[in-house]
Amino acid sequence: MGAIADHVADREEVPFDDLPGFPAPSVPGHAGKFVIGRLVGHPVVIQCGRVHYYEGHDAQTVMLPPRTLAAYGAKIIIFTNAAGGLDPAMRPGEVMMVEDHINFIGANPMRGEFDARFGERFIDMSAAYDRGILRIIEEAGSRVGLNLLRGVYAAVSGPSYETPAEVRMLRLFGADAVGMSTVPEVLAARQRGVRVGCLSLITNRAAGLAGEPLSHAEVEREAKHATVAMGNLVAAALPQLIELAGR
Repeated sequence: MGAIADHVADREEVPFDDLPGFPAPSVPGHAGKFVIGRLVGHPVVIQCGRVHYYEGHDAQTVMLPPRTLAAYGAKIIIFTNAAGGLDPAMRPGEVMMVEDHINFIGANPMRGEFDARFGERFIDMSAAYDRGILRIIEEAGSRVGLNLLRGVYAAVSGPSYETPAEVRMLRLFGADAVGMSTVPEVLAARQRGVRVGCLSLITNRAAGLAGEPLSHAEVEREAKHATVAMGNLVAAALPQLIELAGR
């Protein structure tokens, strides 16, 4: 999604390195900066890249960006990620709106000393992914000719890809796509009362479904191909998202 930042007007860039406590991402394809400005006339902050739990960071570090955005005044955050398709019908290049998630990272990032500045300790996750946001994004997809899937995202710790046996297990548990991010950030955003949407770009079929080895190069290639479509989708949804944020 970093290419969308190229269309931001009146822009100001803030590298992660300039912010206390923010490490630079170590994964190719993650620029590590915020871009602040206006997209199709509306105020936005676009996060280009993220840090992951599998890079060796603790949960508090992984949750820094959404907590910072919430403190900055964000009312809605649209998360994006690259994911492997668990449903054999899913094809690389398709986009799935996340309706729910399963946390298989191995730990809850809220564990530990409680800090009331970030919200309540016990967070209701019965509707983590805002239905109003899902509806707006789906309608925007229709306008730009992008057929969006819906499904459940499973988050694992990584960085190794899943085995075919693990893929079968995740499918039995009800997951439609699997990735190595997003859930800690969603928890942090929901703790602050930020409304959340999420788009998963299906970059590959999960292990055992495609009959070929998985690679990060494949993920980057599919992400690059989807840049224009994803950018058009976000731009089309933005006016309604701004209106929703103001209610």
